[in-house]
Amino acid sequence: MAETVPVRCPQCRREHLYIVPTYPCRCGAPVAPALLRGGIPVRVRHRVWADSWLTLRCSACGRYDEWPRPELGCPCGALLRPPLAESSGRLPGAVLPSAVAGGGEAPGAPSPGAAGGRPGFRPVAIRTARDVVTAAALFLGWLGFERVRPVAGAHPVPGVDLRGPDVLARVDPTTSPTGPDAVETLWLHGLNESAVAVCFSLADYTRQALGRADTLGLPLFTLDLAGTPQPVSEAAHALLGTGGPHRPPAEPA
Repeated sequence: MAETVPVRCPQCRREHLYIVPTYPCRCGAPVAPALLRGGIPVRVRHRVWADSWLTLRCSACGRYDEWPRPELGCPCGALLRPPLAESSGRLPGAVLPSAVAGGGEAPGAPSPGAAGGRPGFRPVAIRTARDVVTAAALFLGWLGFERVRPVAGAHPVPGVDLRGPDVLARVDPTTSPTGPDAVETLWLHGLNESAVAVCFSLADYTRQALGRADTLGLPLFTLDLAGTPQPVSEAAHALLGTGGPHRPPAEPA
């Protein structure tokens, strides 16, 4: 299973299970930030680009690279940064234990994922709006949805950015929280086409959107700058556990 760390929002006191992102080093080994369990997260009121990155060292090859700092959006509206285990600007990363222990796997082997033992999801760092769409498409493919592509052509469907034979997705790359109208429109498109509808947002969701999604059973995910989706609705947690209709088989134990 992917490593998870409990994070309690200092504003509303709600506790979340944050999936620790892993980043692909150029040597192929996964690198992950070390997070402090039980620490108090920092609320980000004004994002500064220079503060959104940290330096991690790959313990497999020793290379230092810049990666997005872990962030988590709380349904109360607060943007949180889970505390790091080390406060220095040059934080040593660590190859996940699953990649080097127990099976004699090569350092570049993917770590187990969060859903049913599939290989771990490899995110892409988000620097542009196109990266947001790419990250969402890769994640849907990782879940088991086939041939997920950006919606293109002369007559795009309003409110739908990605499409596959069994899935429709909206990807909101803006800095404003996604509202209930977008959630309901996406749900209606999924209902009309008998497809699973999934929503991704870079800036979280309004309270009304979260409530509407719970009523409709629509999976909602947020995306951090690492490109790692985090489930924020019950339907999203369920989808993360079951995967898509063409879910890749679990790796043998």
